[in-house]
Amino acid sequence: MRSIVSRQSAAPAVQRTNALLLCSLVSIGFAGLTGCSQSDTGGGSAGSATAQAGSHAESGGSGNPATGGAGLGGAPGSAGMAPLSAGAASVAGNPGTAGASATGGATSSAGSSSVGGAVNGGGSATGGSAGSVSGDTTIVPDPSWTCGMPDGIPSPTTGTLVFSVSLTVSATHNVGTTQYGKRRQLDVSGGTITGDKLKGTVLSGGLDYELTLSTGAIELEEVLVYKTSDNTSIFVRNCGVAAAGDQVVRIVPDIEAPTSGSYSWLNTGKFVGTRVVAGDKITLDVYDVSKAPAGGTKLQLKDPAGVPNNSWDCVSGSGSKGDSVFTENVTLGSSFSVSNAKRGSRNIIPITGGTTTGKVAGKILDGGADYQLAGSSGTTLDARYTLAPSDGSFIIVRNCGPINTLVPAFEAAADGPYKFLNDGKFLSSAPGSGAGGVSITFYERK
Repeated sequence: MRSIVSRQSAAPAVQRTNALLLCSLVSIGFAGLTGCSQSDTGGGSAGSATAQAGSHAESGGSGNPATGGAGLGGAPGSAGMAPLSAGAASVAGNPGTAGASATGGATSSAGSSSVGGAVNGGGSATGGSAGSVSGDTTIVPDPSWTCGMPDGIPSPTTGTLVFSVSLTVSATHNVGTTQYGKRRQLDVSGGTITGDKLKGTVLSGGLDYELTLSTGAIELEEVLVYKTSDNTSIFVRNCGVAAAGDQVVRIVPDIEAPTSGSYSWLNTGKFVGTRVVAGDKITLDVYDVSKAPAGGTKLQLKDPAGVPNNSWDCVSGSGSKGDSVFTENVTLGSSFSVSNAKRGSRNIIPITGGTTTGKVAGKILDGGADYQLAGSSGTTLDARYTLAPSDGSFIIVRNCGPINTLVPAFEAAADGPYKFLNDGKFLSSAPGSGAGGVSITFYERK
């Protein structure tokens, strides 16, 4: 997969990247971050800036991105709630799997419903959905993955279309059934943005993480960087959900744009969209739902019982470093910044590959980045990337926190040789100098 930004392979560019990395990653307390990173035009700063609207997502919490709150995902780590076992009776008289009405007595508008119940009109139900959720149905997500709208995500088409995005998928990686559910990752190699107020491209290196729960429901996260037609960088994380059987994922964009200038409205708008995959294309249609009518049918989603919850925020952990597990040498592209956005300034350092040695031996895929955030509470690293061990497996990595207290989170197949990584009992070293980038070692936590 291509890097998240265009790169020149000349030696001076590599030297400049290494110098930047050491300046931005290794300086004590990040006091030297200001002036280290390259701006969109090559000369700006990704230095510390006061967050413009609340705390940053990595600090945890379950705030609403539209008002600048903290995270989107709600409280991580809860055990979830049991799904409904009885299907909802349909108008046509064909009952669900258990032949009983869903909680709340909901019915579907046509056809039979699957386990979990389906709602396309009238009342409310708990569980999944058979087929597409349509009309004015509001999806109420599980409390562990609220997408900043714990009271419900309204139907996008009740609002006004603002912009559309066409993403190109360069590869699909089936991670397998992990500790959370069935995971696949789609690599984004670029895209285009069209709309009256927003036009531009999507930079290569984006990541689309699709999780299918055992209930059949979907939880989605996308990490993307937009480059507008006038050369402004915008950082985007899309949070999404879909009921069982529905392939149209309802997304809530969490957008970080400069707080001054022509794109500041993206920080405070109330947006809901759809995400559809067709072949090697992903289409995102984003609507302004700030004036959408309230009411209508509600569909409550519940995560399966006894399964760890997928977390929107960085994980945390304490303890001391034990035995070494594996070491990675990560190669990096040229950094750029999203300056003075709603949570502070992002210094984005693309991940272009690398190698791993130890209990996980193989390579690092080209894609993702370290999305460093310099906000009012200091600087937080947030690296997102994928390992490809030599046996053909894939391991999703998120390594984040302050530079000297990084805590990694791994996601690997629960029936594979790297399932031990799913326990979450690991610590990371601070990034040190490595060939073409940085070297990081992961340790058992004791």
